[in-house]
Amino acid sequence: MPKGYVIARVTVTNPEAYAEYAKGATEAIKQYGGRPLVRGGAYEALEGEARARNVVIEFDSVEQARTYYYSPEYQAAKAKREGACVAEFVLVEGA
Repeated sequence: MPKGYVIARVTVTNPEAYAEYAKGATEAIKQYGGRPLVRGGAYEALEGEARARNVVIEFDSVEQARTYYYSPEYQAAKAKREGACVAEFVLVEGA
């Protein structure tokens, strides 16, 4: 079964509110078996618009990643980032 990856590209506009989101999201990631592979760090724009915060979280399956994203725990965390960032989140099936 292919792994599932949640990939986020984020520009933080309210660091305090985003930090509260990150606390809750981190707990939900652990609870649902996610493994952060990339979380911030140095980046280089090779093409297109880059965002300062890039995150890749690996799950054992696409379904597990989906369960995490739509879980009550993650949705509660997600509510805390409303207005705190501009972001794109995608769920990708691994090779």
